[in-house]
Amino acid sequence: MNDNLHKIRNFAILAHIDHGKSTLADRMLEITNTVDKRKMKNQILDGMDIERERGITIKLQPVTMTYQGYQLNLIDTPGHIDFSYEVSRSLAAVETAILLVDATQGIQAQTLANLYLALEQDLTIIPVVNKIDLPAANVFKTKTEISRLLGGAESEILCASGKTGEGVEEILGAVITRGLPPRASSASVGRALIFDSKYDEYKGVVAFIRVFDGEIKKGDPIVLSATKAKSEALDVGIFKPEYFSTGSLQAGSIGYVVTGFKQVGDCRVGDTLASGREVVPALAGYKEVKPMVFAGVFPREGNDWEDLREAMEKLKLNDAALSYEPERSDALGFGFRCGFLGLLHLEIFQERLRREYNLDLIVTVPSVAYRVLKKSGEDIIVRTPQCLPDPSEIEKIEEPWVKLDIITPQAYLGNIMSLSRDKRGIYKNTEYISTGSDEARAILHYDMPLSAILTDFYDKIKSVSAGYASLNYDYLDYRPTDVVKLDIMVAEEPVESLASIVYRDEAYRQGKEIVEILKETLPRQMFVLKIQAVVGGKVVAAERLSARRKDVTAKLYGGDVTRKRKLLEKQKKGKKKMMAAGKGSVVIPSDVFVKILKR
Repeated sequence: MNDNLHKIRNFAILAHIDHGKSTLADRMLEITNTVDKRKMKNQILDGMDIERERGITIKLQPVTMTYQGYQLNLIDTPGHIDFSYEVSRSLAAVETAILLVDATQGIQAQTLANLYLALEQDLTIIPVVNKIDLPAANVFKTKTEISRLLGGAESEILCASGKTGEGVEEILGAVITRGLPPRASSASVGRALIFDSKYDEYKGVVAFIRVFDGEIKKGDPIVLSATKAKSEALDVGIFKPEYFSTGSLQAGSIGYVVTGFKQVGDCRVGDTLASGREVVPALAGYKEVKPMVFAGVFPREGNDWEDLREAMEKLKLNDAALSYEPERSDALGFGFRCGFLGLLHLEIFQERLRREYNLDLIVTVPSVAYRVLKKSGEDIIVRTPQCLPDPSEIEKIEEPWVKLDIITPQAYLGNIMSLSRDKRGIYKNTEYISTGSDEARAILHYDMPLSAILTDFYDKIKSVSAGYASLNYDYLDYRPTDVVKLDIMVAEEPVESLASIVYRDEAYRQGKEIVEILKETLPRQMFVLKIQAVVGGKVVAAERLSARRKDVTAKLYGGDVTRKRKLLEKQKKGKKKMMAAGKGSVVIPSDVFVKILKR
């Protein structure tokens, strides 16, 4: 049992995207002298270059600080909706949460979402108004919004500037005085929850852990509860923020264990790591994450498939929300059908594979998972158009819906409601979080099909609100829908990789867009190329790409016109033969495929 539990505080920083979490963490590291001033840089806890370039946190990052005799274990969390799973895992490892709100923007959609996650874990909440140094800061209004949300006194709300450092020491003091120490445990066997992990080329799997019982020491035999995998703790330590070996971790501590596992599947996020050789009862883990968006991922070069598989295994270890399974496409070869939490998640995944593993990828059109009830009574999940059964076999199709919350200034309510209606949203109600001025803000609640917000909904919301609106969504349920499979035919043969599932009333428009792009981008053949969009055997849009023409009369230098006609007729018959032979033989270049995806 750790006798110093009362000197430990585990806490996380929660906020909407760009509200200053990482900057506040920088100031905390400076004040506590955790990082040498010579090594200090902006967003020091954001370990990936892509995080600094975009100015957002993608991965949770723990760090241990010492302040006034206390050990403060901080976990910096992402703010974007696509990385909310990172937040939920962080909260399972701490007892206290700092709720950070930008004084210039007030409460935003992810502020509410993260707060609800913290309340579910029964954490102590310390509200903080950040960016008070900015000219546009409205501290009074922001405090009023927070007080109304939490129900506490405004005097309990702290004010700070992560940029200048003003008020940061008061926040650290509040973590000590208001935050709860870890609960005591009398267990003799070391037991810890794995809340994150990463693969190191030299060390193998490094598990990020929160110790709940006993002690984990370097050299101890270790065993995992779920996978039953056994190994030895090659090293144990804390984050400073780089690895700092301590030799042991006691109950209440947050740190890392170099597990020695070389197989990435042996060590899973949410599993329980215990000292000894006997499997122990597992700690409460995490609910299984449900991917919301699916897309095919293929290497541009076919011989890179094995490299892609190995890279995805290692990335999966560090990104527990990622799911994938093998997939084959006639046009693109072997690849994977991957599940993501959103489009930004997909984009970051693609960029990490390119940067960290030097892989050039082709990503297919993102889609959602449909639930199909067949007339035989069988209930199946369809993630690709190719898996959609024949219409004669289908009783009904259901699509995923989400509960959508949009926070916006009152002036833009009309624009946003109009856009939401166009996206098939069902209006529920409106709440006001601040009133009595021109800057009054409201929360719009909608039920909406997930497919409607996949592509450009976020950008359009920002456009119609001059950038002031924010949104958050959570999975709701499956509801009946009227969708069809849109097939694309080239040379009278279907191209499966271009098929998609669309709303019946949008099939004509989308089919017309695709065939027009194909007409403009496909290379000409020696015969007339038919390009068609087909729904249920019926052509809804069609184009013809004229043939490459050879002038067979070029060598004629006189004579009767019938000689020219004979040659042209012979050419015509030849083209008919080539057209018949060309069915299914037209190769669609990968760059053409990419152009269709970006339409």
